[in-house]
Amino acid sequence: MPSATPKPRRGKRRYTSTALGREPGLRRIAIYTRRSTDDEHQPFSIDAQLAALKNYIKSQPGWTLVLEFSDDASGATTERPDLQRALRAAKAGQYDVLLVVRVDRFSRRLSDLLDLLHELDEAGVAFCSATEPFDTSTPIGRMLVQLLGVFAEFERETIIDRVINGMSTKAGKGKWPGGTRPYGYHVDRDTQKLVPHPEEAPILRDIYRLYTQERLGTRAIATELNQRGVRNRTGKPWSGYTIARILDNPAYAGDIAYRDVYVTDAHTPLIDRSTFNTARDIAGARADAHTQRAASPSEYHLTGLITCPDCGRKYIGTAVRGRNARYRYYTCFSRNRYGAAGCNGVRLAADPTDTAVLQALYDFYTNAHTVLDKVITEARQEFHDTHADRHAELDAITAQINTTQTAIDRYHTAFENGTMDDATAGPRIQELRHKITQLKAHRDDLAASLEAEPAPPPPGTIERLRAYLHHTIAEGTSGERKRAIEALVAEIRINQEGRVIPIFKIPGQDAGIVIDDAGIRTATQPTGVRNGEVGGPPGTRTPNLRIKSPQLCH
Repeated sequence: MPSATPKPRRGKRRYTSTALGREPGLRRIAIYTRRSTDDEHQPFSIDAQLAALKNYIKSQPGWTLVLEFSDDASGATTERPDLQRALRAAKAGQYDVLLVVRVDRFSRRLSDLLDLLHELDEAGVAFCSATEPFDTSTPIGRMLVQLLGVFAEFERETIIDRVINGMSTKAGKGKWPGGTRPYGYHVDRDTQKLVPHPEEAPILRDIYRLYTQERLGTRAIATELNQRGVRNRTGKPWSGYTIARILDNPAYAGDIAYRDVYVTDAHTPLIDRSTFNTARDIAGARADAHTQRAASPSEYHLTGLITCPDCGRKYIGTAVRGRNARYRYYTCFSRNRYGAAGCNGVRLAADPTDTAVLQALYDFYTNAHTVLDKVITEARQEFHDTHADRHAELDAITAQINTTQTAIDRYHTAFENGTMDDATAGPRIQELRHKITQLKAHRDDLAASLEAEPAPPPPGTIERLRAYLHHTIAEGTSGERKRAIEALVAEIRINQEGRVIPIFKIPGQDAGIVIDDAGIRTATQPTGVRNGEVGGPPGTRTPNLRIKSPQLCH
């Protein structure tokens, strides 16, 4: 009588460093290191961590180092560049084990540690420590990891308290507490006090003069310094943000401010106290005016849609106040922040640009049927030309999924029959499951593309859009105009001659534009291609088309 087919085991299997060490096949190892903020008191420099980890890998049979990740950041946050890279690589199946020297190199917050371990577990990646043996496949092992996380968080809080107390003590004595020195000063090694920097101090005084006497704004001051060829403390161009921080720093009036410690006349001031207070008063008045101007979010219709042809950054709304009026512009983000030293992108007057884009939308929808018929015909032709290839690819992927599932079933059978141990079967099953997940995602994308034949907008859509745009241009509020542009304009480019080129979103067969009593909105976020070109590689879904408009003289 044939034996019943064993049921696949449910749940995820966590693999320990011991189990992985017995695996006869190669295991791909990624190592993660992090510089401690307390390195002078602990033997965990980056070099020391690397040496310890590589020696540990050599001691484990079948382990091969494939990836290295390293951060110079606090363990109190998971927003570390290489930590995020490590997680993405885990999800992409690029390694099997993530190895650290100690748990606290990975995270000093217990809640973050548990979340990170869950992400690795979901990706089928084991987590190991070179100095703390634990088996996360058992309740005791998982409790040990959490206990190590508790100790790491406690140690982090201790380090923070020690550093803060030390810096507060220094500040209370009129010394520079630590961190980045203010521009215009350097720190005397003997006294630990701020002393004027011979080259930077005159520039610092000039910044306050330009602000309090010439009444230049922070961005204008940054532009002035950049045009002179002056660079900030890090050797980069000045920005309005950096100038604003300088104008608000009491160190320049001779004071030390750190947390709840404030010491007056702690060192030689670079400006008198009256000038410092005047600068703060001006900044406060300008901030109030800026808050009032920013109260209407619909004032700039094209913010975030225009791409600078010189640096590739987006344009933002800006304003300049003249003697008798306030003038609105769209300005490249880099130029607005760093001045001409950051970018020479052309500045666009906001009012005529808004009007021109809306008019171009209306003109397009006046003759949209002719253009859309041609574009959709071309899109359908390409859809049918690639249809057979995508069907063949879909069949091949389905076959791979079935073959891989059969292999998983065989590993389960071998394990149940006792012909293969868990250390051998488990990791291989995990790899095959990860492969199936990737194959299924690709299969679903292909299946969706086979259903997404380009189609014209639903009947009456063009006419409703044309009528709505006519009303919006003639009588619409600023908010209505902004909503119309957001719903119908994919992006706006500027060519080398300074001409504005809007690229329109055209609603397709399963997403598009809704017009009702509430106004206009997109039903779903459209995707598609630009310049009237339709299609793409097999698997590309094009439920919406994007049409490049004629150039607008500006």
